[in-house]
Amino acid sequence: MSLPLADTMVPMNLFADKAPISIDLVYANPVHARNIFAQALYHPAARLWLHEDLAKIVLRASVIVYRQHGWTLQLKDGLRTVEAQTLMQGTDISKANPQWNQPGEKRLLSPPGAGAHPRGMAIDVCAINENGREVDMGTPFDYLTTDPANNPAARTYTNLPDEILQRRRWLEEAFVASAHSFGLPLNPLTSEWWDFRFPTEIYSQHNPLYDRDLPPWMQMTGRPMPVMPDDIADGFDKRAEALLNTLDETLQNAS
Repeated sequence: MSLPLADTMVPMNLFADKAPISIDLVYANPVHARNIFAQALYHPAARLWLHEDLAKIVLRASVIVYRQHGWTLQLKDGLRTVEAQTLMQGTDISKANPQWNQPGEKRLLSPPGAGAHPRGMAIDVCAINENGREVDMGTPFDYLTTDPANNPAARTYTNLPDEILQRRRWLEEAFVASAHSFGLPLNPLTSEWWDFRFPTEIYSQHNPLYDRDLPPWMQMTGRPMPVMPDDIADGFDKRAEALLNTLDETLQNAS
């Protein structure tokens, strides 16, 4: 019997000192330079959660880009609960850009409950170089164009310098190779170079996650629980260790 979706989630901060990743949960900070919504969608103690299968893909992809290009993967967003999606839809910038919500493949914002984020089955990333600076990918993370038909953040957009297009390919190739190594499907979202997710036929098998149904230490919105209980934290540590043990030795030694 498969686990309930909430029980498959792992907090990615557990791996920050075990793999070449860092966590920058943009939407927990209302004044973050990359938070285009200009308000906190998550509470300040929120963690970045992912489905454990996607977590494996992210960890191995981080090793690939680190060893090939010297990059660290910076994780920007993962589980986005339905309540957080609702807050996002209600922001001033979302209301001012109704085209972001138009149905179709160029849609940039999912309605509450839709998509892979509220199932922890999508990850948003950028790459950080050896000097601690974001690698230029042509647009910043979460660049939501005012013209979805002419989107410079899209993977199909080619009116960019060759070196930027090459960097985007390197990032995508690392994620695709990682997913393939686990025999898992992966969909690099066409409209966003930073978004990697499971295909619709995978995530649609699960209901979206609501904060109201999650234990306090997993909730993304509302009042945070200050400290995760020791027994719960120990359980996550053991799950993280078991997940790392499924990866190759180079991942466990990467930093």
